Amino acid sequence: MKVWAVANQKGGVGKTTTTVNLAGHLALQGRRVLLVDLDPHGSMTAYFGQDPDTLEKSAYLLFQAASPDLGKTARTIILPTRVKEISLLPASTALATLDRQLGTREGKGLVIMRTLKQLQDEYDDVLIDCPPLLGILLVNALAACEHLILPVQTEFLALKGLERMMHTLGMINKSRPEPLRFTIVPTMFDRRTRAAQESLKLLRDQHGDDVFSGMIPIDTRFREASKRGMPLSHLAGKSHGSLAYAGLLRELQNGPIPRLHLVNNT
Repeated sequence: MKVWAVANQKGGVGKTTTTVNLAGHLALQGRRVLLVDLDPHGSMTAYFGQDPDTLEKSAYLLFQAASPDLGKTARTIILPTRVKEISLLPASTALATLDRQLGTREGKGLVIMRTLKQLQDEYDDVLIDCPPLLGILLVNALAACEHLILPVQTEFLALKGLERMMHTLGMINKSRPEPLRFTIVPTMFDRRTRAAQESLKLLRDQHGDDVFSGMIPIDTRFREASKRGMPLSHLAGKSHGSLAYAGLLRELQNGPIPRLHLVNNT
């Protein structure tokens, strides 16, 4: 089972869109996908038609479970979606209270990792949608994942948010046996604007091969897909946005395309 976390310490950069659309392309490969929503705002939960304000069973219960059988608890929470291969472990707004409630409880940063280990035979891939704030939920996601995906809107203020996330990653890596792999994903790219072009260039100059060789464009079909509660891959698979996420998944699975190759073919 491969575990990915999608995070950035800035909101509105395309975390949920990235999580859902990578899941869609994994589903097209026939892979069994579990989406885990750890953001108290519950954007991904709402994407699939659930209300994070009224859900009685959510990821919150995993942090309250007295039993060591976290997998059993998770199975009572996980919901189906309109895509057969994709399941959802939803969020609720109660997640926002965990930092205060858990205090210094031992093992609080490993709850999600322990849960997923007990589900590893049931899913091929897990994607975790993270909150934009550093706290117990983001720590859980980073401890559980093997690869961190960092969506960054191609505008200068979003690049500042990336600096905070890179600092957090540095702190997390101090407690890991090996550094966490990560991929920066330029999102909401509008090739018509100079600001987007310059932001993309700055990302590539500063982070090199850690940046996805393509970019995720602005595409109005993303909004339509969210209204339908489906990944864009299952609604408009040939749209620019869907094809961009297909390219991202190829790189995540197979490694980045060499920059020289890209230059020679443009």
